[in-house]
Amino acid sequence: MDLAYIPSPSTGVIDLGPIPLRGYAFCIIIGVFVAVWFGNKRWIARGGRAGTVADIAVWAVPFGLVGGRLYHVITDYQLYFSDGENWVDAFKIWQGGLGIWGAIALGAVGAWIGCRRRGIPLPAWADALAPGIAFAQAIGRWGNWFNQELYGRETDLPWALKISEGTNRVAGTYHPTFLYESLWCIGVALLVIWADRRFRLGHGRAFALYVAAYCTGRGWIEYMRVDEAHHILGLRLNVWTALIVFVLAVTYIVISAKVRPGREEIVEPGAVEAADGPDAQDAKGEQDAEGAQDTEGARGVEAGEADAPGTDVDGDTVRAEDDAATGAPEKSSTAEAAKNG
Repeated sequence: MDLAYIPSPSTGVIDLGPIPLRGYAFCIIIGVFVAVWFGNKRWIARGGRAGTVADIAVWAVPFGLVGGRLYHVITDYQLYFSDGENWVDAFKIWQGGLGIWGAIALGAVGAWIGCRRRGIPLPAWADALAPGIAFAQAIGRWGNWFNQELYGRETDLPWALKISEGTNRVAGTYHPTFLYESLWCIGVALLVIWADRRFRLGHGRAFALYVAAYCTGRGWIEYMRVDEAHHILGLRLNVWTALIVFVLAVTYIVISAKVRPGREEIVEPGAVEAADGPDAQDAKGEQDAEGAQDTEGARGVEAGEADAPGTDVDGDTVRAEDDAATGAPEKSSTAEAAKNG
């Protein structure tokens, strides 16, 4: 008897009147929103303008969705183009099937286009967005829970995922690999945030760290899955992909740290120009003018005090000097009068 397990939803679709709200699509949308929101905060902290991350995401997200779907369809072509299958299903993205490798690869192309149009270095933008992407993946993986897909081997652990009978699946309790990857992605995001603050990563190294850390987790999580996949030398295709991408990411970190150490000082030229623009210069000019007036006023006060005929710096009268100059008899001090009297 199962004492505890993670239940699967009875349906992945909620009908809001004539509009179907699909759990998979909802998780993807929320993930994209979190990535853009968090990336925008990091971009501003790096010296960029608010809204730039969203403007570039307009290019990156559609490219990423297309790339993710293409990778899935190409690597699992038998699901759509073998005998008895309907190739039209390849376009039904809401039924699940986005390969993160294709999403990142083609999404980077879209981001490069957006960055080029704004005159922004792509590596700096990617560094700002890296933890947000990891958080987005953590959220997006729950879409697999709605679709009852991408689970691992059978298990009787208390956190086992209960799967119901359905197309291409057998009822039972399995390892919730979607949950493992979701938690791993949260850890990756926190790692990148910490390392970026500790070592001031720049020139794409924060993004490369995210890629390397994600691949490390994806390798062992992928090894647990039991869904159909292509194998090369006994390993699933995605395991090989994770290994290769991990090596490339680590190599980039090492070479980049030697060739371009440190972090970019300016990530968005437009933001610097805005800070040095006419409004900022006028404000600075007004402050300088006010400072000059205060300085001149202070000098005038000092000059007036120095020329005043009342007292000298020691507090003694200067009237005697004026009388001597005009021939008037000099007035004795109180001490001298007492002495002569």
